[in-house]
Amino acid sequence: MPILQPGKHPVLGILGGLGPAASCYLYQMLIDHTPATCDQDHIDIVISSRASTPDRTAFIVGKSKDDPFLVMEQDGKSLVAYGATVLAIPCNTAHYFYDRLAAALPVPVLNMPRLTVAEARAAGCKKLGILATDGTLLAETYQLMCAEAGVECAVPSPEHQRGVMAVIYDQIKHGKRADMNLFNAAADDLKRQGCDMAVLGCTELSLVKRDEKLGSFFIDSTEVLCKNALLACGVQPIGFD
Repeated sequence: MPILQPGKHPVLGILGGLGPAASCYLYQMLIDHTPATCDQDHIDIVISSRASTPDRTAFIVGKSKDDPFLVMEQDGKSLVAYGATVLAIPCNTAHYFYDRLAAALPVPVLNMPRLTVAEARAAGCKKLGILATDGTLLAETYQLMCAEAGVECAVPSPEHQRGVMAVIYDQIKHGKRADMNLFNAAADDLKRQGCDMAVLGCTELSLVKRDEKLGSFFIDSTEVLCKNALLACGVQPIGFD
């Protein structure tokens, strides 16, 4: 957890647009979970929503040669120049570039997958199912965090993973509601594999929890990021179960 520098006013930088709806949801969540009675009680936030950032999954799986890191690095430096003292990236797939980005920037960058796995473990999770993009699965972002934390993990079968990708890319990113038959089929596959929790390891999937009122089997990476962003800015979040 980043420690506030004495005497330095905290400013959260959101490296967003990856996609825009997920960034907007994080911003609203930060507002909703801040104990505030006036404008000045909220944290200061600067947001870069560069939706033109090349697709992260396409680059990771080799379908595109457009490296998103160059844009992310530029935007990260711009957020710091604007006053950000800590950064949050509301995109799990973009954490493929986390180490390079954290090394390139002079302020702490919250690691959403690591924080999410840590919260799942603290909640008693023994085996975590991973609902995420093909890019996140191929990069083994959550698998590595699970190994680091001593938590078993599992991913959907290829058939059900295609369903997850359809929910993310063909529905949520199109502004549509999720096909819950596809989503639930993937979740049921993870339950059959012995998972006692599943991570919504794509911030588009966080919108499924918002819209469909998902139960306690799911841990939402956007919620975890929100909590830790507020804590990093010296605010005790409210309203989480």
